[in-house]
Amino acid sequence: MAIRVPIKWPKSRDIVWKANIPHTHLAKEKSDQNWMIDAGEKIKFPGGGTHFHHGADKYISSIANMLNFKDNIINNEGMLRTVLDVGCGVASFGGYLLSSNVIAMSLAPNDVHQNQIQFALERGIPAYLGVLGTKRLPYPSRSFELAHCSRCRIDWLQRDGILMLELDRLLRPGGYFAYSSPEAYAQDEEDRRIWKEMSSLAERMCWKIAEKKNQTVIWVKPLNNDCYRSRPRGTNPPLCKSGDDPDSVWGVTMEACITPYPEQMHRDGGSGLAPWPARLTTPPPRLADLYVTADTFEKDTEMWQQRVDNYWNLLRPKVKPESIRNIMDMKANFGSFAAALKEKDVWVMNAVSHDGPNTLKIIYDRGLIGSTHDWCEAFSTYPRTYDLLHAWTVFTDLEKRGCSAEDLLLEMDRILRPTGFIIVRDKAPIIVFIKKYLNALHWEAVTVVDGESSPESEENEMILIIRKKLWLPEAGSQDST
Repeated sequence: MAIRVPIKWPKSRDIVWKANIPHTHLAKEKSDQNWMIDAGEKIKFPGGGTHFHHGADKYISSIANMLNFKDNIINNEGMLRTVLDVGCGVASFGGYLLSSNVIAMSLAPNDVHQNQIQFALERGIPAYLGVLGTKRLPYPSRSFELAHCSRCRIDWLQRDGILMLELDRLLRPGGYFAYSSPEAYAQDEEDRRIWKEMSSLAERMCWKIAEKKNQTVIWVKPLNNDCYRSRPRGTNPPLCKSGDDPDSVWGVTMEACITPYPEQMHRDGGSGLAPWPARLTTPPPRLADLYVTADTFEKDTEMWQQRVDNYWNLLRPKVKPESIRNIMDMKANFGSFAAALKEKDVWVMNAVSHDGPNTLKIIYDRGLIGSTHDWCEAFSTYPRTYDLLHAWTVFTDLEKRGCSAEDLLLEMDRILRPTGFIIVRDKAPIIVFIKKYLNALHWEAVTVVDGESSPESEENEMILIIRKKLWLPEAGSQDST
């Protein structure tokens, strides 16, 4: 079967082309759990899951009800915005959160349930191919209001509870961990043993049970360091060493220790973030970590709003309604490119360099999502998973590091969907270099324009907008419509 142009959001949440993901064994394996249904040329997603047979929407409402959120709405009046869904399956949980203005980073490995993340991204749901293993996940500390695991097959007790401690690093003050699994309702002796040990670990981590019912337990993380300081001497897990940077994640090995809050956050008792959507444009407290002023932040937001409006004017003749859903900003800085798209029905994966300013914490504080990355390497995703890539001075940065620009072009082609777009904003010589490879990659230049002078460059920036053709090599045909 030939690759097809993906079905557009919001229809894609519930149905995709089988040709784009020809792996349907989950439809049989999970037939009693409503994960997905093989429907001829298409695959349907009824919104079910192992622990939400009646649908993700009802399951999400039940979690909100357990937490006494107003009207059983999970966003808690804008105070719950970012979620980490570990072992997400085909990401129906994350897909149904979106209607409540909650965005999830759906995370799963390529394990016995192959291609879960490929299904998620084909559906237009934010997702990342990754695993809780030995290294920290590529997200800064205090990124998520809620972590979720529904029958995710993770041994939370291994290595002194190191995986639960990684979730603890990622949760904001007062953040929640919703866990739906047999251990939580102790059906047999082994389940009871695991539950007893998990409960003990959570208690020593200063987590409290917010609610426990209907096969689900929800723990809540403390708002300050008081509980950590009052634990008996020698209690395990210990607090992390004072010199440990909880936001350093690239290749950093996890340690079985608790990350305490900075002293200012301890005194204030919380993250100090505005509710969504005000959070998107309100200067967050952690700007001070980077010695960035609120004025600089606000000017950056305004500048990228103007730039994105210009991009959309350039794209409009070529873009059909709802044709862009999955976007990647390859050098996100403060996330202002993504913030400027707030009125569009899209989501943005914000990539932040592992060796530059750690601005990913600002991106999460704005209620957006992203990942630390090094563009000398491949990005952790399947082929054909993004509709638009934005590359602002990415090639210039790569040139300085001595990595291969040709390899990056191939990587961009790998992750870009057929008929998708690339916006390159860079120096004129970079634009000339990329144009040499358009024919070989079956890309076409949509437009080339001068950009305004960039403070990061001695030369004027240029903007190159490229479209990837839908081409069928076996037939020798090419089609960009």
